[in-house]
Amino acid sequence: MLAKIYITLKKDVLDPQGSVIANSLKSLGFNNVEDVRQGKFIEIKLNNKDKDDAQKQLGEMCEKLLANLVIEDYKIEIE
Repeated sequence: MLAKIYITLKKDVLDPQGSVIANSLKSLGFNNVEDVRQGKFIEIKLNNKDKDDAQKQLGEMCEKLLANLVIEDYKIEIE
């Protein structure tokens, strides 16, 4: 099974890289860009058969290593 993990900064955390991206897009003529928030995308291939077990393991991976829970949120999708 394939897991997709989206890690983003929490809404109240300043995102200077997102601001730079937004300003760059505006300078390229994309004037309708209001805000940009950047993050990380991780794919993990698992050999689990049980989706609930995989979800639990992936949550542990995010909490122990992949995401900084002080400033980041994560979302897991399993295919």
